[in-house]
Amino acid sequence: AKWFHRRRSTVLGINVAGASLGGLTLVPFGMFLLQATSWRVTWAALGLIILVLALPMVYFFIRNDPADMGLQPDGDTEEPTLANKLERKRGPIEVEKWSESFRSWPMWQISTAYTVCGITTGMIAAHFVPYAIGEGLSGTLAALAFGVMMALNVVGGLGAGFLGDRFGRKNLLAAVYVLRGIAFIFLLLFPGATGVWIFALLAGFSWIASVPLTTSLTADVYGLRALATISGISFLCHQVGSFVSILAAGLLFDITGSYTLPFAIGGALLFPAAISAFSVRERKYSARYQTPLSTAAAAGD
Repeated sequence: AKWFHRRRSTVLGINVAGASLGGLTLVPFGMFLLQATSWRVTWAALGLIILVLALPMVYFFIRNDPADMGLQPDGDTEEPTLANKLERKRGPIEVEKWSESFRSWPMWQISTAYTVCGITTGMIAAHFVPYAIGEGLSGTLAALAFGVMMALNVVGGLGAGFLGDRFGRKNLLAAVYVLRGIAFIFLLLFPGATGVWIFALLAGFSWIASVPLTTSLTADVYGLRALATISGISFLCHQVGSFVSILAAGLLFDITGSYTLPFAIGGALLFPAAISAFSVRERKYSARYQTPLSTAAAAGD
């Protein structure tokens, strides 16, 4: 958040697109190892990749603040003047402490929608491949369909980030949840490979597109001072939803012998989630739509 101010949503979209590329390559690779060796070897290999590639990258190259490297946010070459600092926009409910965010509706609206996001992505991440195999696809082809979702995440994440900086966040976020809900409808209406592949296409565009929009909207409304904690709380809601849905989907499958009920519940929840996101009063609370501090001060003189 400290590195980018003007194009925050776009940069977050690029970030999540990179995560999707990891899914595109590692899921088929993991399935190959699983079929060729055992689950222990597969997990050890994936863990080794993280230790060798990701850990050194984070430790040696990533910094929390551009000032730590003598740089300015957004790649600017000069330090901001006092006049430029006064041009900063501040939202009416921007907070200094994370606990203050719970006193306003956007925190609850964003976190509620994000919980449903976790419910739907969690159950699909854990149960999509077994579902596809049950629908007649081979293990390799089922993993490929999941990999296609990850590939389309690149497009969805980049597109959501780019459009979010230009047209606002909350309407696009609602559209993302609606598109994912439609994907669940097609998955249940069309049995076999047809439903699996239609779902992979639609869900791929909407899977991770929620992340840059949610984080950017949170930053716009509540500011940067407590953003890490506030976003962490929202993401905790996301992950709790994911945990519960993975367990519940497995239990319902054991009881009913089918994924129809858990997938139907998950898909149905996405439409209230879209309403929750859409109902955020972005133009009232987002700093993007506020008068710069210098202008407001001049008007008060």
